[in-house]
Amino acid sequence: MSTVSAPLILYGRRQGQTKTRINSSIDCSGTDLHQVTIIPRAEWERIQDNLNHVNREAELLCKQKQEKEALYLQSKEVVKNWSNTIAGQRQKKLEARKIRDKKEEEKRREIDIEEAKYQAEKRREAIEKAKTQQYYQTDRVKGFHSALLLTEVLKERDAQVELKYKKENANKDKDERAEIQRRLEEFIYEEQLKAQNQYLKRKAITDFQLQQIKEHENAKNLEKMEEKREGEEIRQLFRLFEWEKCKLEELKQQDKCKLMLDHLENVADRDAIREVEKQKEEEDNEKIRLFAIAKQKMSQLKKEKEAEVYREMEEYRDKMSDLLSKYMKKKLLNEDNRIAAAVAEQEAKLEKELKKKEEKQRAELKAISEHRYATMKEREEMAKEEKRKILEMVKARNEADKIFMAKQKEKEQKILEENKNLQEFHIQQKAEKRSKSLMEKNVQLESAQQNDSLIALEEKQFQDYAKKVIDSAVQGGRNPFPLLKAAREGVGGGLGPTFKGNIRPNYQAQDESGAELPKYVRNSTQEVKALFESNVQQSKRRLGFTW
Repeated sequence: MSTVSAPLILYGRRQGQTKTRINSSIDCSGTDLHQVTIIPRAEWERIQDNLNHVNREAELLCKQKQEKEALYLQSKEVVKNWSNTIAGQRQKKLEARKIRDKKEEEKRREIDIEEAKYQAEKRREAIEKAKTQQYYQTDRVKGFHSALLLTEVLKERDAQVELKYKKENANKDKDERAEIQRRLEEFIYEEQLKAQNQYLKRKAITDFQLQQIKEHENAKNLEKMEEKREGEEIRQLFRLFEWEKCKLEELKQQDKCKLMLDHLENVADRDAIREVEKQKEEEDNEKIRLFAIAKQKMSQLKKEKEAEVYREMEEYRDKMSDLLSKYMKKKLLNEDNRIAAAVAEQEAKLEKELKKKEEKQRAELKAISEHRYATMKEREEMAKEEKRKILEMVKARNEADKIFMAKQKEKEQKILEENKNLQEFHIQQKAEKRSKSLMEKNVQLESAQQNDSLIALEEKQFQDYAKKVIDSAVQGGRNPFPLLKAAREGVGGGLGPTFKGNIRPNYQAQDESGAELPKYVRNSTQEVKALFESNVQQSKRRLGFTW
């Protein structure tokens, strides 16, 4: 029977009253029920949990914690909208503060918008005022204002004349003198006040204009410094371009010099070969000439030798004839046999000498012919050797020419490629320059159109302004002639006709004075012009020409 290691609690029961637990997994067929230990359910579950590693207390604590959290969230959800709690009051204050901050932010935003509009309006007014003052500083407006001042001066002069007339009348009428004097003083006082006010206004305008002039000068100085810096950069780029161009020219010049040196070297080699060939040919000609001279000398010597031998034989014969004649005279007729023997002996001796001389001449001729044959053979061998050397030299020269031509062809191909690349680069540069010039022309045309439109707008504004001033001057009883003359159409203030863009130039005299030429356009001018200009068609018809 198996025993349980866990401590057991034995409850007191009477025998025969033991409570048993039947387990289907235990075989109770041979078990004594009196030896069975009974344990409570909680203990049994504890044992089972211990065996299965289950912590009931931890699960219970976790479950209780979850229930508390659920209750906390539920209570929090319930009291969330209560206003009589501290948290509700705090939340309500926070919400009220948020609403108050939002309203204040909206007010500040509206104030900022109004301030921005006010500042924009002030800037616009300042810009308009500056534009107006700048417009008043233009030469044409200044001229118009000068004309306006002239009208005022004319009006003042008329007033002074009238005042003078009134004073004269006042002197005649003594009773009205005091009144006139009082009015005159009032008028003078008012004019002084007006003059003082105008002086203050002009002073303020002058100060503002001086400030603007200083600002413009500062802007011009800055612009000049910027242009100077850009000019320096352009000069540096131009120096770099010139240096690269010089470098390219130096490389081209070096290639040309190298090519020229190679050509000169080739020409020098060719001249040297020709000089060597010419020298050898001259040597051969010299040898042939010497051989011909030697042959001619040998022939001359041979002829001289034969002539000398013949001469000696003749002399000897003459001598022998003289001796024989003398001997015949001395020995008479009995000595004919002895003389004949002596003559025969002498003739035999002479023949022997002649034979000997002939053999010697034959040997000399044979030696000369053998020497000539050997010389000719040697010359032939030397000519063959020279020809072979010349052929080898020609072959080597042909090989060198082939190599040189290949190198030249390669150089030409390289130069052709470089020229082609340079041509493409030049074409690209021309296209870029053309496009750049077109863009510049378009920009110039656009700027010219804008200038024309601006000039037309300025002309319209000036005419409107001039019309208003002239109308007010006419209403004020002032003379509008200076204003009408200053308000003529065209910018420039000259006396000439107007051109495109409403420009009226002035024409100066070609002398030291440089004064502006007047404009005298009258009917008499056209009449004088007609006197000096002839009608070509009328002259043709008068002379009989039909074309």
